[in-house]
Amino acid sequence: MLYLVARPKITGIMMEFYPSRTTALERLAAFVPSAGAYYTKMRNFDHGSGSHSDVSHLSPYIRRRILTEEDVIRATLGRHSIQASEKFIQEVFWRTYWKGWLEMRPSVWTTYQNDLGQLSNQLATQSGFRQRWEEACLGRTGIDCFDAWAIELAQTGYLHNHARMWFASIWIFTLRLPWQLGADFFLRHLLDGDPAPNTLSWRWVAGLQTVGKTYLARASNITKYTDGRFFPKGLAKVAIPLTEEVSHSKLLPVSETRHDQAAHSLLVLHDEDSHLGPITNEFKTTLGAVRISTGAHISPFATSEKVVQFVDDLMQEQDGRWSERLGSIKPVMTVDDIVKEALKLGAKQIVSPYAAVGPAQAMLQNLQEAAASYDISIVRYLNAYDLMCWPHATHGFFRFKEHIPKFVQALGLKA
Repeated sequence: MLYLVARPKITGIMMEFYPSRTTALERLAAFVPSAGAYYTKMRNFDHGSGSHSDVSHLSPYIRRRILTEEDVIRATLGRHSIQASEKFIQEVFWRTYWKGWLEMRPSVWTTYQNDLGQLSNQLATQSGFRQRWEEACLGRTGIDCFDAWAIELAQTGYLHNHARMWFASIWIFTLRLPWQLGADFFLRHLLDGDPAPNTLSWRWVAGLQTVGKTYLARASNITKYTDGRFFPKGLAKVAIPLTEEVSHSKLLPVSETRHDQAAHSLLVLHDEDSHLGPITNEFKTTLGAVRISTGAHISPFATSEKVVQFVDDLMQEQDGRWSERLGSIKPVMTVDDIVKEALKLGAKQIVSPYAAVGPAQAMLQNLQEAAASYDISIVRYLNAYDLMCWPHATHGFFRFKEHIPKFVQALGLKA
């Protein structure tokens, strides 16, 4: 096959996800030259585990904001026009859209979690159901492509985006397993697993997100875009949309939290957002910093050790990066530990990067209640990019993407 532009300079070694900002920056630099026409042409091809050289491999770093969306957009538009890199830029904004959409409809996440609790009880009491679920998770269904993807995900913590869509469709419409358990399987194993994009993407495949519109995995499509590696048999021929009885009302967009820049503050770090530059510039009298992990609360089932280790190592690396500015960052286990540290230091407010819907947000809400008893205020600092974009995630993505040129211009870039 001949290419009009160079392939990304991403080697097999670089396809490993090393937990460092240096690796993330190197990967961004290697990919950016191919973020235009090449990506547009080749992005849908899944060449197999260890061979995903046509896509960026940036998602695990963007997920924790080791790289920010703004970092990626700036680097891309520094090399390509917005027209040439439209497909890749839209992929970056899809993540932003999903986050903003769920932030205004948190009941979607709450309902999903409640469903998972009920399903975990059913798995404990229904042996046939549990066996079908285990076979899917372990890659023992007899569907060649699906089994390969299940194994790849468990071994690497990564799947090509197209494979994720096929996998979800087969899980729901061929294997007839609950979408919530599939979303949970992804969330526990993906290094870039994120409550908003993951939950809402599974709902979209199922016909719940865009009501009545499903995604059907077709054998011919899978064969074409996997270079003929797979010829799946027995896939569902139709994808009848799922339905739900509950409705999800829309809340007002998130706004800035009022705060006192000069107040003595304790900084609380979590694993949702590591972009600390703006927050450290804003709050000048930080007395200390603590870190709390919330990943264990993502599921009623065990999170992959690969994910746990990657996040732990990444956060440790970030603590080292910021220690010169923040001093030693103390690990804590509970909300009460945070309040005790604030009282010990004499902090009048506790400041944390804003955490979108998920376990870290629940932790910060509990912290707010606990700290109120001691007249300590909580500041959940929302960065300028999210503040700009999230309020526009009111309807579907196609309405949201009309604002992309305006977002790009607001970042000081040419649209």
